[in-house]
Amino acid sequence: MNVNPMDFLKNFQNIQSKLNEAQERMKDVIAVGSAGGDMVRVTINGQMEVQKVEISPEAVDPSDIEMLQDLVLAAFTNAMEKVKEEIKQQMSSLTGGMDLPPGMFGG
Repeated sequence: MNVNPMDFLKNFQNIQSKLNEAQERMKDVIAVGSAGGDMVRVTINGQMEVQKVEISPEAVDPSDIEMLQDLVLAAFTNAMEKVKEEIKQQMSSLTGGMDLPPGMFGG
């Protein structure tokens, strides 16, 4: 197998440039996770930063704080799954289906 180092370097630089562009686009990705029939909603961006937490009054029961904590956790987890899926789709389109190590981009 003959590999031209210059071709490899050119390809690597091209992929690196595309990945940098993708990172910038991730700032614009927004995902909303919800739990409890939308009583709790968590909004995060593609950089995994929480943007907003919304809790409806019906979800607040002072005698059952654990349920509210579980709903917030479930909504956050749901939002994270959505962002990871979006990142995976965008990275797949950028790399042209190249076989990259599992989990390299949050997958």
